[in-house]
Amino acid sequence: MLSLALLLAAVQPVATVHVSFDRKGVTGVEATGAADLATGRPVTADDPVRVASISKLVVAIGVMRLVEAGKLDLDADVSDQLGWTLRNPAFPDKPITLRLLLSHRSSLTDAIDYVLPLDADMRAVLENPKAWDAGHAPGSWFHYTNFNFPVVAAVMEKATGERFDKLMDRLVLHPLGIDACYNWASCSPSTAARAVVQYRDGQPTRDDNRGAMPACPVTPATDGSCDLARWRAGANGAIFAPQGGLRISANGLAKIGRLLLGDGKVDGVRLLTPASLKAIETPAWTFDGSNGETDKGFTCTYGLAVVTLATKQPGCADDPFGDKIRRIGHSGDAYGLKSGLWVDRAKGTGVVYFATDVPAMPGARSAYTATEEALARP
Repeated sequence: MLSLALLLAAVQPVATVHVSFDRKGVTGVEATGAADLATGRPVTADDPVRVASISKLVVAIGVMRLVEAGKLDLDADVSDQLGWTLRNPAFPDKPITLRLLLSHRSSLTDAIDYVLPLDADMRAVLENPKAWDAGHAPGSWFHYTNFNFPVVAAVMEKATGERFDKLMDRLVLHPLGIDACYNWASCSPSTAARAVVQYRDGQPTRDDNRGAMPACPVTPATDGSCDLARWRAGANGAIFAPQGGLRISANGLAKIGRLLLGDGKVDGVRLLTPASLKAIETPAWTFDGSNGETDKGFTCTYGLAVVTLATKQPGCADDPFGDKIRRIGHSGDAYGLKSGLWVDRAKGTGVVYFATDVPAMPGARSAYTATEEALARP
């Protein structure tokens, strides 16, 4: 029989952080547990954590900055930027656009691995028909796909000639005064030293940095080497994990939430126009019963890397708050971590949360876990 201590450990995350905010700033912080079990270091709201798919929302903000600058067009064929033709082989006459990629309607799938080594040729990978949905044309079907975002990153690199992680720092993170990075290469060693270790069943799964910068801050090349001089603009948009590799603190993420509440402006910094913010959050897809996959009701309304909660449609269970209020933001789920960034634009409030080593206990009122439902509160 399990001891009480082991039983409690089996149903409690290793760490949880909850930050509430409004347009003016942070209004509440709660942090429990350990950022690192090996050292016993307590978790704080200022520690960088891999927030998984919330990374996609921040990428969309970067994309819209380039759209405003005239560098990108949401509805242009991305092949024009990439310099090679990106097509679903089953629908060779259907162009793939940034709008389709950002809203998971490109017909790409995750049937092949989107975590590519440093020296990968992404073009060759995407020429494999297994990467695509042969049954649905681009624009006709919603299928949540991580691989969309390495493609987006490659397009951004080709449009600017800049490395994706450094580009995101220039476009979004630095202007907002946020100490964060996509993968670890553009973060300082002192920031990497404060990483929140991610766990599953008590074992480290990511970012066990042991107080230092990782020996290789990205996925190594196929020969095990880690020379970032191999980078070439647009050749491999997966290097810096745009789909889920953002390391950012809960307080830093709260500033992103306040940017959403401020229609593109926060703490006196205008990053996007209200029109660009509206373009991101406006649903590009809403489940109607037969136009896409919802993951058992988990995702039912999606814009440009922005989720809208509490969809009023049979089969949808996308309301972890349980109050039927329409909130926008994004969730994250990877390597034992669950995370969320949600804002109530009508009330002008929001919440950021994450938990590590989350128990596989279903929620009582939604398709989210019990842990997420407990953290999903104003």
